[in-house]
Amino acid sequence: MRQPSIIDIISPVMAGPSSSHTAGAVRLGLLARNIYNSKPDKITFQLYNSYAATGKGHGTDKGLLAGVLGFAVDDARIKNVFDTSMAKTIEYSYEFLEDFNRHPNSVDFIFEGGLNMTISGDSVGAGEIVINKINKFSVNLDGKYNTLLLVYEDVPGVISAVTKIIQEDNVNIASLHCDRSAKGRDASMCICVDGELSQSCIDAVSALKDMYIVRYIKKLES
Repeated sequence: MRQPSIIDIISPVMAGPSSSHTAGAVRLGLLARNIYNSKPDKITFQLYNSYAATGKGHGTDKGLLAGVLGFAVDDARIKNVFDTSMAKTIEYSYEFLEDFNRHPNSVDFIFEGGLNMTISGDSVGAGEIVINKINKFSVNLDGKYNTLLLVYEDVPGVISAVTKIIQEDNVNIASLHCDRSAKGRDASMCICVDGELSQSCIDAVSALKDMYIVRYIKKLES
């Protein structure tokens, strides 16, 4: 078992009383914002289990919205986020649910607009988070790496074509996670990289045949 580091033990600098319920919520919102990468017409936050039961008292509802709006975890505006001018530019609502198949601190972000997208994630403690589902695809994003997210038609050669483009950009792949709905249907790929992908690399991947969604998601600041 991995021994906890000093980063795991000491809570992050943050606004709010709880690293899981407040800082984790802000970081989940920030990562979901980076994945969606557009201004939605409406957001529904579905909070589960402990997030649903005690989240309001710990500022989870505020933290999730603040993250989606782009606030940092230590932003003093979080405690009054509902009154900010930015919050008044979008429509949002909250639903509080129980599902014991889900993590105690779990949330779905349901974005509606030019692109409809559901992003699911968990706050796993000490401000650490993981995004584990985007629409129907399983993913594994913790915000610690720059990540290329792709949704495309499942045909032979896509993985090799994408990794070759990244190799030619002289960037090392830290991890690669793939999923698909069925053979020959839609598929997803999450590629975490150690460095920074160039715009020409992203453009080359976007130009590949049958790419539906291409997102370059910058890592979250510590």
